[in-house]
Amino acid sequence: MTKTEYSDMRDWDDAFNNMGHVKGSDALPGFWAARAADYRRGPVRIDSDISYGDSAREVFDLIWPDTPPRGVLVFVHGGFWMRLDKSYWTDLAEGARAHGWAVCIPSYTLTPVARISEITKQIATAIEAVGHRVDGPIRLVGHSAGGHLATRMICCDSLLPPKTSARIEKTISISGLHDLRPLLRTAMNATLKLTEAEAAAESAALRRPIAGAKVTAWVGGAERPEFLRQSQLLAMMWDGLDADTNLVVEKGHNHFTILDSMTSPNSALCSELAD
Repeated sequence: MTKTEYSDMRDWDDAFNNMGHVKGSDALPGFWAARAADYRRGPVRIDSDISYGDSAREVFDLIWPDTPPRGVLVFVHGGFWMRLDKSYWTDLAEGARAHGWAVCIPSYTLTPVARISEITKQIATAIEAVGHRVDGPIRLVGHSAGGHLATRMICCDSLLPPKTSARIEKTISISGLHDLRPLLRTAMNATLKLTEAEAAAESAALRRPIAGAKVTAWVGGAERPEFLRQSQLLAMMWDGLDADTNLVVEKGHNHFTILDSMTSPNSALCSELAD
């Protein structure tokens, strides 16, 4: 379906337009890139561009703690599945790294080159690959579209091998997208190329979670109402399906500032990720 086939009472383009509602947000990608580059020039050990697939973007960086790792935390970036890559986010590893976790940050093939369902498969492959490099438990965290990809890993139809799924002890979706159907009503679907069937199949809120999955939906109180709904929906739906769910609305944060706490070992978000 195309956007013009709907008769909507809501402006769905505006509902998902975070940058249009945060002053100065046009400068953020450059700021993120510079901050991450500064971090990579520091003393932290980083293994860069580890291949996990055949395409150029199927690579991840692995940031190591100063001591033997407790396990690995995988951070999946956002950008509506159609922009950005791992190089913008390296510094976000610091909070979990300071708590003794290795941190994996993968890139993935963007739409429209890959469908969203294909990106889901790539993230599963990346997690399996890093699981062979780092022993111990696996924790997943994703932001925005990355929140979708992280929660898809703990759905009952997850593409992860059972032994790897069993190692996932916690998943945190930060401002995640868990109901993809409204995106059919947006102009960006010209790039995403979602169909009704794929949108439903890829919506974690419409899937059954793995029994006993532990998941937190973490969202900023100053975000667009649709992102609050998306987090509330996942927590509500999965709570009725035997998942251990938690919803945190962090006051004062928008879709972008919500990530800043990942750099601080003492933040509430970092405690949720790493403790």
